[in-house]
Amino acid sequence: MPAKTEELSSFSPLVQKLLSVRGIVGRDDAERFLNPNWERDIYDPFGILNMDKAVSRVLRAVKDNEKIVLYTDYDCDGIPAGVILHDFFKKIGHTNFENYIPHRHNEGYGVNISAVEKIAENGATLIITADLGITDIDAVARAGELGVDVIVTDHHLPQEGKLPPAFTILNSKQTDDTYQDKMLCGAGVAFKLVQALLQKGEFNDIPAGWEKWLLDMAGLSTVADMVPLKNENRALAYFGLKVLRKSRRKGLQMLLRKNRINQEHLTEDDIGFMIAPRLNAAGRMDHPLRAFELLSTDDDALAEELSDHLNHLNDQRKAIVAAITKDAKRRLREREAGEVLVVGNPEWEPGILGLAANALVEEFSRPAFVWGRGGDGIIKGSCRSDGTVSLVELMQNAPVGTFLGFGGHAASGGWSVSLENIHTLETILSETYRGMEKKGVGEELFVDVELSFDDVNWKTYGDIEKFAPFGMENPKPVFLFRAAQVFAVKKFGKVGEHLELQFRNSSGGKIPAIAFFASEKLFGAKVGETVNLAATFEKSMFRNYPELRLRIVDITNNQ
Repeated sequence: MPAKTEELSSFSPLVQKLLSVRGIVGRDDAERFLNPNWERDIYDPFGILNMDKAVSRVLRAVKDNEKIVLYTDYDCDGIPAGVILHDFFKKIGHTNFENYIPHRHNEGYGVNISAVEKIAENGATLIITADLGITDIDAVARAGELGVDVIVTDHHLPQEGKLPPAFTILNSKQTDDTYQDKMLCGAGVAFKLVQALLQKGEFNDIPAGWEKWLLDMAGLSTVADMVPLKNENRALAYFGLKVLRKSRRKGLQMLLRKNRINQEHLTEDDIGFMIAPRLNAAGRMDHPLRAFELLSTDDDALAEELSDHLNHLNDQRKAIVAAITKDAKRRLREREAGEVLVVGNPEWEPGILGLAANALVEEFSRPAFVWGRGGDGIIKGSCRSDGTVSLVELMQNAPVGTFLGFGGHAASGGWSVSLENIHTLETILSETYRGMEKKGVGEELFVDVELSFDDVNWKTYGDIEKFAPFGMENPKPVFLFRAAQVFAVKKFGKVGEHLELQFRNSSGGKIPAIAFFASEKLFGAKVGETVNLAATFEKSMFRNYPELRLRIVDITNNQ
């Protein structure tokens, strides 16, 4: 490890190295990163462009008892955002509101005109969006025609030169916005709106700091939506996890209990692998309102019923995705695929295809577009990037008329296309891809630090834990254990799909290293052979007993 620098000399050598890998070399920056502070790291919500205007309009609606509709997306960002806004209006005693979440298959992503017309017909005069709306120009215009004001709160990229004709817009990705963190998730923006409303409104019955209870939802989305865990996002995720571990939401508690997750020890991995898939399963397999109801209910019986329902939907979702992925891989192997993969079937349900696209990217190492047909008969799909190009830029650079519509992020997105164009989409996207500048995607695994098995102890884990929560732009540190002898190999799981390798430290102590859904390469490990092991640290709380173990990232032969 490198020699201690003067500014970071109070930290352990491992912490210094991990800070250096993250480009943090100054004492102040290190303190800010390792020790998030509420007063310092949570910014003034009125720094967001148009916040004053949005707050004034909402407070007027509350004063005049206008009907407000909270129109949010159907994923694990939009649903918690809807819960945040729901809890706020419920807390201040404004009952003339409702949550609206579009049906993924029947309505599709975003604000749609038919929904706006129904909302206006039912007497609403204000729509507040969350995690959507920034590209829904026609639907927002229709709301205005019907006398309904729209406050768009979103975090997605606006269309170049085009903004919806809303009453006002909260989105730090707008050109003139100077907010300190432009990468908030949708629930993060909703949380900032509630912060501002509580600051400016006269809600004398609400105790100071009450909004911190909403951090469970803001933190959940910040981790699940994979926004960069830097700046304010790091603080929202950090404090959000603390609140999640104490959250009094009956549905959340029941979901955790039924999945054997100890709430007091909840981690970002639990969010990513257990909670978010079940919340998203509602929108993919049924209706997203089921997930919203789970997170907002005060009823014990309903909490249990919805927890069971979401677990069942998630099991269904896994089985269907596995079948689709197997079929898609077979089709792609039977033909010569382009630089961009396009594969689909009218029978495939569009809502779950992003998961299949992920698997194809991992298998074929290239961008993947997977399509099916929605309930409205339109060809729709999801796409995932291998990291070489931004998917939004790829779709924008395609010839005009290629898509009926598209949106998303650099790494993932959604799209629709005509039946005529689906047959040539792979050729068009591959040609477009060839003309774009590519980012390097390294074949070699990045390792933070080389350690020995004697370093696998709770002190080392304590140093690593200071960098949590982990996520986008703050990944878990990966450690190299060179020339490691395999002492035992064990398969586990219902069908032996998981793997545990056992190593030893210099004292003969057992060091377990596991891999869930291990690859064929990992299953090839044999007792007695010497390998180079790349792994992360993790604390298992199986049966409420803390165990320190390694999570395998990769193994190679030691030559």
